[in-house]
Amino acid sequence: MFNRRQLLKSCGAGFGSLALSDLLAKTAAADPAPPSNPLASRPGHFPARAKRVIFLFMHGGPSHVDTFDYKPLLAKHDGKPLPYDKPRIQFAQTGNLLQSPWKFQQYGQCGAWVSDLFPYVGKCVDDITFLKSIHGSNEAHGGALLKIHTGSDTFVRPSMGAWISYGLGTENENLPSFITINPTMGHGGVRNFGSAFLPPIHQATRIGSTRKSMKDATIENLTNVHVSPELQRLELELLGDLDHLKRPGPSTPADMALEARIESFELAYRMQSVAPDLLDLRDETADTLAMYGIDDGPTDNYGRQCLMARRMAEAGVRFVQVSHAYWDQHSDLKKKHAELAAEVDKPIAGLLTDLKQRGLLDDTLVIWGAEFGRTPTAQGKNGRDHNPHAFTYWMAGGGVKGGFSYGQSDDFGFYTGENPMHVHDLHATILHLLGIDHESLTYRYGGRDFRLTDVEGQVVHDIFA
Repeated sequence: MFNRRQLLKSCGAGFGSLALSDLLAKTAAADPAPPSNPLASRPGHFPARAKRVIFLFMHGGPSHVDTFDYKPLLAKHDGKPLPYDKPRIQFAQTGNLLQSPWKFQQYGQCGAWVSDLFPYVGKCVDDITFLKSIHGSNEAHGGALLKIHTGSDTFVRPSMGAWISYGLGTENENLPSFITINPTMGHGGVRNFGSAFLPPIHQATRIGSTRKSMKDATIENLTNVHVSPELQRLELELLGDLDHLKRPGPSTPADMALEARIESFELAYRMQSVAPDLLDLRDETADTLAMYGIDDGPTDNYGRQCLMARRMAEAGVRFVQVSHAYWDQHSDLKKKHAELAAEVDKPIAGLLTDLKQRGLLDDTLVIWGAEFGRTPTAQGKNGRDHNPHAFTYWMAGGGVKGGFSYGQSDDFGFYTGENPMHVHDLHATILHLLGIDHESLTYRYGGRDFRLTDVEGQVVHDIFA
């Protein structure tokens, strides 16, 4: 037995179905609906300073007092007890103060102090704003990562990149608005770049994994070797026709799930014509590859990640997350931090230099940071424990001041001192730079309005250029 829609599609060569489609289209035109592409570029709440973000995430927690937060009193009081009460930390009690194994020196016209771990980034400090009073609320990796990425350390919430995708869309309809390169799969996993209750189209598209070299990194299922592009197009059109011919009335959850799936199929189809070329670095010059440290031992992997991030941002991806691990030195601090910094220092500086040379740094916000810092006191003989009470982030480009430092930790780097900046404040400030009012970017779910900054967050205007 045929229903009416099947009859229209099967009889008279399908002309009845065409007539019905025309009527439905006219009805839709009389009742304006949201753009057919849920990732269509949208304006913010006010003029933006930055159009896109590249987030350099150092999973595990680099030691701020060994990288960008110079504490001369650590050397002066090395081996002595901390002269005030220690905060609660997750693991075993730490001991006395531990001086940094690295020397610090001043760089640039601004005279910013940077340790010997980051000599290449040190040469870029006149383009950087250091945020030295960031603090969070969780000393465990899982909770702290979720706090940084989603604004909540206890509940499933959309990630920052997903919120930005939801608010602004993409600058290129043939690419996702949110990409994560070599993401952190432990300590929250997909939740660190997921969309939670936002439409799933806003979850990050993943490139690579920690188990593979970036030389082999790609987007899973990017190409279809079994079905031609022409046949794929016909299949998608059929899905769209079936969706448009669904029974009249309000959309049900099943309808919305089907629409989201079709939207993801459409994006995947369009990506096939663009993404493979972006993932192929062979058209880059030898000078550019050398700038990122590609094909140069320890810098090759992260260099490829950073160059890929530049290419994606340049092509119109709104938020690119570039992860590196594993900075969690409860012991063997000197050896492991030196190895990890050697992998990322030159690529990060190469990224900043490349963006600046191409005129992209002005409207691309580059962010460097982790889920927390480390204690100035020793864990064992040569390690540092987690420290969410004070740590350092930095930003470059995208409307922030260059050669500037905001906030301070205390004399030893355990607590925040001047101008404390909570993770919610960090998120509010990032959104503001993108032209988004963090209090207005909301999504109704489960009977209440949610936002990235929950019910908190203050924009730090002092860092704006």
